[in-house]
Amino acid sequence: MAAPVDLVFAPPRRGRPPRHLADLTPAERRDALVELGEPAYRARQLSTHYFSRFVDSAEEMTDLPLASRERIAAGLLPDLLTPVRTLTCDGGATVKTVWRLFDGALVESVLMRYPGRVTMCVSSQAGCGMACPFCATGQAGLTRNLSAAEIVGQVVAGARLLADGAVAGGPGRVSNVVFMGMGEPMANYKTVISAVRRLTDPAPDGLGMSQRGVTVSTVGLVPRIRQLTEEGLAVTLALSLHAPDDELRDELVPVNTRWKVGEVLDAAWEYADRTKRRVSIEYALIKDVNDQAFRADLLGRLLSGHLVHVNLIPLNPTPGSKWTASRPEDEREFVRRLEAHGVPVTVRDTRGQEIDGACGQLAAKES
Repeated sequence: MAAPVDLVFAPPRRGRPPRHLADLTPAERRDALVELGEPAYRARQLSTHYFSRFVDSAEEMTDLPLASRERIAAGLLPDLLTPVRTLTCDGGATVKTVWRLFDGALVESVLMRYPGRVTMCVSSQAGCGMACPFCATGQAGLTRNLSAAEIVGQVVAGARLLADGAVAGGPGRVSNVVFMGMGEPMANYKTVISAVRRLTDPAPDGLGMSQRGVTVSTVGLVPRIRQLTEEGLAVTLALSLHAPDDELRDELVPVNTRWKVGEVLDAAWEYADRTKRRVSIEYALIKDVNDQAFRADLLGRLLSGHLVHVNLIPLNPTPGSKWTASRPEDEREFVRRLEAHGVPVTVRDTRGQEIDGACGQLAAKES
């Protein structure tokens, strides 16, 4: 039985985090410094420290007057993310961190180093209200939305690790950010877009990342997909489809009871047509549930001829769950049938299974 779709827009249950530099546009930062009794130009100094040098403590910002540091730190650099637990695997190339937020909520981020790139998977909500039954975060329910600074802070923390050479492979930089951690990004739309702009604003106003290196995922909130189409951004849209037919998707992705497969895909194609960006279709392969050959053919027919790529995800099962990964032979046949329809497809590299790599697993243990 599908969960009530009212969960999609369930309101946060907690208060807002304190204002942070990364919540503000460059103009808002200047105004905030003036409010604190500081000259407006300090906004650029602070931005350079935070976004280019990854310094988040005013005490380390030695070009600021000593008498001003405490006031600036209290007004614009509050502690938002406290590491609770950090685990590594893949020879130190994958780093998963559980963060405690200012109000005690827990979220996760994952840094993954590959040859030629470093990807960070970030959370946009504490918990999730989408209620997908095979997802650890969905089982936890929604606690609250994250602020832009809480999202950006996850990336800055990863960038700091890389700059310090604390990740296997030596010093480096974050090249890609995927909004595929805890939460439904489109249910925290305005804040996620603000975070994307902080990530991609040229340094020192932001991290200076390429918009093409950012991926925003959704289970299919059609109005928000259409809103993203109008933003003028070149980010990748990732649609977590998981089933090509409404009957099964109603069960696996309860929001499908509001927006059906055809409507969700139409919105995705509108995004691709406007941006000329290939849509990524995320599809978690679940043994004997959605991995049948006939569903591969149905998916292939739906996607054929569109600007699209399928990312098949071997399910990382959660403890006690009835859902598990597909058999290798069924996975291979699924790939073969999609390719027969001319649909590009890859199977995701399964990073971090030994450190509870699926979103929400590690945070659930800490809770």
